[in-house]
Formats: sequence, C-alpha cells, structure tokens
Amino acid sequence: MLTIGEAPSPQVGTHDILIQVRAAGVNRADLLQREGRYPSPPGAPPWPGLEVAGVVAEIGDAVTRWQVGDEVCALLPGGGYADQVAVDADLALPVPDGLTMVEAAGLVEAACTVWSNLHEADARAGERVLVHGGSGGVGHIAIQIAAALDMEVWATAGGPERAARCAALGARAIDYRADDFTTVMTNAGGADVILDVVGGAYLARNLEALATGGRLVVIGMQRGARAELDLGRLLMMRARIIGTTLRSRPLAERQAIVAAVREHVWPLVPGQVRPIIHVTEPLESAADAHRALDSGDVFGKVVLTTDP
Repeated sequence: MLTIGEAPSPQVGTHDILIQVRAAGVNRADLLQREGRYPSPPGAPPWPGLEVAGVVAEIGDAVTRWQVGDEVCALLPGGGYADQVAVDADLALPVPDGLTMVEAAGLVEAACTVWSNLHEADARAGERVLVHGGSGGVGHIAIQIAAALDMEVWATAGGPERAARCAALGARAIDYRADDFTTVMTNAGGADVILDVVGGAYLARNLEALATGGRLVVIGMQRGARAELDLGRLLMMRARIIGTTLRSRPLAERQAIVAAVREHVWPLVPGQVRPIIHVTEPLESAADAHRALDSGDVFGKVVLTTDP
C-alpha cells in the first residue's frame, strides 16, 4: 500500500542541498520497490522516488554551486515521493530553460540512464541503435538523445499508434505486435547497439538482431531475469553483453554521470530532447500513478506533483 505519512525533516549534510519538491518522476524501479524487490540503498529514505524537481531551500556549508531559491532537478538514490529531499549538490542540475518543473522531474533520471548506457556501449554517430520500449519513460528519451547525436535510431513499440509516435520522435519504429524485430533488424544489417528494458525474454532474439561487433546493454528485466545464452553465436558475432544499473553506483560515478549529462545532454533540451508527460497525479495519489504505469498504457512519463 502507498499511503501518505509523516517523517522527520531531511538532514542537510555539508555537501548537500535541501530541495522543496514540486514534482517527482515515477519509474518502473518504484514499482519494484513497492513490491519489495528493489529496496533503497543504505542511507537513502525507504520510500520510492529517483528524481525530483523543485526549489533549493537550504544549502550545506561546502556548497558553492547552488543558492537558496534556485530551480533544480536531481537524481536521487530514493525518497523523492516527499515534500522535501536532501541530496548531494553534485547530483542536481538546473531546470532547463523552456521546461516546467513537471517536465524536468520526468527527464533527469531517464537522461542519466540513457547517456550512461550509450557511453557504456561506446555508441557513436552513424551507428544503428535499437531501443526497446520506445514509448516508455526511458525509451522515448533514448530515441531523442540518440537521434540528436546522429545515430540511426530504431525502436520497438506495441501497436501502430505507439509506433507512429516513436517515429515522430526520430526513430524507425517497429510494431512488435505485427513484425518480428529480429527479422527487421537483420534485414537492415543488424544493430550496433541495443538498449533493452525487457530482459530474459528477449536475450536470444537480441543476440540474433546484433550486427557483428554489436553491444547489447541490458537496463531492465520487465520480462524475466534468466534466459539461455548461445555462447557460440556470441563468439561468432564478437558481441558484448553489458549489464548496468544507475541507482546502486558509487556516489562518485553518479556525480560523473550527472556532470556529463549537464555537458552533453542539457544543451539539447528542449530543442531536440523533451520529455513527454503522459499524466500527473498529486503526491497523495501515488497509488493511482503506479496503477497507471503498471497498466502498460503510458507513453512517456508519469509525474507526481506536490502542493507548494
């Protein structure tokens, strides 16, 4: 059950800022946490929330980058479903000009996930990138970032309408209900990089869809955590399989990712990269937000809002 409760005010450390939250993004990791399968890391609040946007209300003694009153969005290890949150100052980004608080809250986690995984895969301009779940919170941002970086973007989505919306974002869309993505990608020459949120159910087919020297980056397990792997094909294709998470990385790595996103992705916002907000719900209706995301009908992001 998701219910509203009271907790002590966050403690602001020397290198932290306190954010008065205006909006908090909802992610599939939050659903897993609600189910008891993805607990917060040590030191983080026990309730969900990996990204927020709001106003700086207090700064730690060693913080020089931010001032009280700045509008920021931040990548969190947890605890974003709240009125206030304390976070390391180097995990915050300015709310981009032209974006609302709600949009900023729905962008920061996806942008960090996408950038870090494209970097892990050594993805380069001109390469063919396949994004699974192109209509999802991460997927629709991945399409836009990869396209802005001059990659040839392909994306899977369920149904012609969702496929058309992915195409409008810059992808060559594959309706996986009508076409086999493995066949489509093989006929296109294979994918140099695949960003996969599906997991075990797609492992064998992903390997078939890769080009020689291709890289499969597994960033989710929506349909299983286990599968058989054809090592012979892996060797023959000289392919790589990379598994990554963002939340559990050491603080220094998360800081470096946020800094890279500020340098490389933030200049693309909002002209070439902009989050699509499917629905907003008040913080008190977090359960409804989870039901919406769980329904499979969402295109883009679900965001919670607080009463200022």
